[in-house]
Amino acid sequence: MSKDTPLRYGIYLAALDPTIGREIAKTRPVVVVSLDALNRHVETVVVCPLTTSLHPTWRTRLPVTCAGQSAEIAADQIRTLRTQRLVKKIDTLSPPEAARLRDLLGEMYATA
Repeated sequence: MSKDTPLRYGIYLAALDPTIGREIAKTRPVVVVSLDALNRHVETVVVCPLTTSLHPTWRTRLPVTCAGQSAEIAADQIRTLRTQRLVKKIDTLSPPEAARLRDLLGEMYATA
């Protein structure tokens, strides 16, 4: 894997503009959720943005610490980005955080 290949569960600053409607905007942290095998071979990654606007009762949000700050992964704002939108890597989810994110995404998007 090249040093420029985004890694699954890596947290990167990403330029999310332009957006439409209620999409999360501006340059902000995102966590890569697409598989490393895909990230090596395509020019896009699937990400969930992070926000510091905390909503502890929202089931679609996962509380985490990113670069020493409390944040939430907005799994309800999942989107695909070109890898060129990723500015730099700033953190990585811990294994327990990654497991909780996998569980949440499975609950939200897996078929019954």
